Amino acid sequence: NTIWRNNGDPGVCTQLFCLNKALNGIDCYYEIQLPDYFFIGHLVGIVLAKAVYGNYLVLYQNSTVGKGHGLDYGVAPVLEEGVVMYAGAAIIGRCRVAKNTVISQGASLINRNTPGDCIVYAGSPGKPIFAPPMKNVLEDFFRI
Repeated sequence: NTIWRNNGDPGVCTQLFCLNKALNGIDCYYEIQLPDYFFIGHLVGIVLAKAVYGNYLVLYQNSTVGKGHGLDYGVAPVLEEGVVMYAGAAIIGRCRVAKNTVISQGASLINRNTPGDCIVYAGSPGKPIFAPPMKNVLEDFFRI
């Protein structure tokens, strides 16, 4: 991303993207602007599409952020500050994930917003469960 932002050769950027994907198992295209402060627990299987990413983002294996399909095709999610995505979590389509949202293992948000300051659990299809947090999970990753 740094090379691309500084008007680097897109061919070199593409080669570096492919190398990183092959070596680390993360799909994060060079045009994607990641936040200044983020933590990746395990790289394997992470897919990050073009979206808005806030600071203090935490990602674990098989986390996915992607654009929607159908009527919402091309609508990118917005992740505010302090979003944690545990293994297998997904944020797809027209989503605004509010500040301090923790998405539990295997939970998905598809065209859904969160109220913030919550934990998201997998509920019935299309209906995640929002619960109050038991603690500030970000303190485990950042000195904030």
